Amino acid sequence: MSGVSERQTLGRDLTLYLLARFGLIAVVAVVLVLVKVPLLVALAVGIVVGLPVGLLAFRGLNARVTAGLAARNERRAKERAKLRAELREAE
Repeated sequence: MSGVSERQTLGRDLTLYLLARFGLIAVVAVVLVLVKVPLLVALAVGIVVGLPVGLLAFRGLNARVTAGLAARNERRAKERAKLRAELREAE
């Protein structure tokens, strides 16, 4: 896969993952507001409940994002090593 394609895929997956997690928090908060829980309390509970549930509910998307970030970090480490080698040769 090319670098541009990997970046686009990682960006898309990361965006979807964040939107899904925030959406889950919003759903929990809305349900609580509908049962007459004050908005700030509903948001706090939504965050406390939604974030760990999101880790479980969106496990596949989380794995794709993690794999994409790991691949990007590996590619960047190789590029850094190559640049350092070139700089050592230039001295």
